[in-house]
Amino acid sequence: MTQPIQSLIQAGSKVWLDSVHPEAVAQNRTWGATGATSNPVIISDLIRSGVLDRQLDELLRSGQSDEEVAWALADQAVRMAQEVFLPVWEQTQGDDGYVSFELDPLLEDPQCPLSHEEKVQRYIALGKQWSSGHRNRMIKVPATPAGIDALEELAAAGVTLNVTLLFVPEQYRRAREAVWRGAQRRGDLEHFKAVFSIFISRIDVYTAKHVPELSPQAQGQVGIVNAKRIWQENEAFWADKGLKLKPEIVFASTGTKNPDDPPDKYVEALAGSDILTNPPQTNAWVQQSGKTYTRQVDRLPPPEVLEEIDRKVDLPRMFQVLMREGLEKFATPQKELLRLIASRRGELERVG
Repeated sequence: MTQPIQSLIQAGSKVWLDSVHPEAVAQNRTWGATGATSNPVIISDLIRSGVLDRQLDELLRSGQSDEEVAWALADQAVRMAQEVFLPVWEQTQGDDGYVSFELDPLLEDPQCPLSHEEKVQRYIALGKQWSSGHRNRMIKVPATPAGIDALEELAAAGVTLNVTLLFVPEQYRRAREAVWRGAQRRGDLEHFKAVFSIFISRIDVYTAKHVPELSPQAQGQVGIVNAKRIWQENEAFWADKGLKLKPEIVFASTGTKNPDDPPDKYVEALAGSDILTNPPQTNAWVQQSGKTYTRQVDRLPPPEVLEEIDRKVDLPRMFQVLMREGLEKFATPQKELLRLIASRRGELERVG
């Protein structure tokens, strides 16, 4: 009997894990997951779990600053996951098997003293630094003004990119065009690979709060419709480019926020193409569900539901709200990670 995650893969999806916890990576790999992603929340959780105790204590005793320790830990955790997925990367010749590494979220902190151009140059420098020497590492760059302005140079330099914090089609287009401009500056496109992470569940949280007048048929469907439309546009854009590796959409933020929704709401709706990056608990629920998933990614709601969504949801306003909230959720976890490391440093100093 085909297992649920295997049915997702057979339907055309790549299943990735929104974690680099070694146990979760190992378990998800046995289910068929072929990639993973990391962020400061995940690294903080790893510290709290004790998995990185030895590495953390060694780094703290090495004389490095809290910030240096944070990046060294993230690098080590992502490296461990990369080793698990490297055979996938080799088998697919670079089309799958990646682990994403997120650049400094504090560049988008409202208190960041850097100018726009300084942020752009910092993204470029960090992207080159943390990608160097890694075959199956993707560099996460947020689709902020500074992040987007760094994409062309990073793509031109051969960095494999995961453009994240994407909410609306216009933002995706700006990011895509920047990546493609950079890719065309390369000597050849044989190894060009990029993905675009579309956030989904946060959109439905937004409409429940800010567009309560949506009908029951439309409420809770906006994130899915938005993601499917961007997926369709991405398919069309790259169709005639003759690329060996496929620039894909990552369906991200797939953990449900509404307790009335089934945990696999977004997984089921988006099955059939590109990459589903799911939290560990979502993949575990899917695998235990006993369900068989089929291609749904190219099926949209009835025309009257689409018309209602287009009429009632103000995309520019939605983008402004979600981006503001997204940047808060982006920078705050990095600050929390640094506090956690400082606390551990204090404990070590107290015990001598």
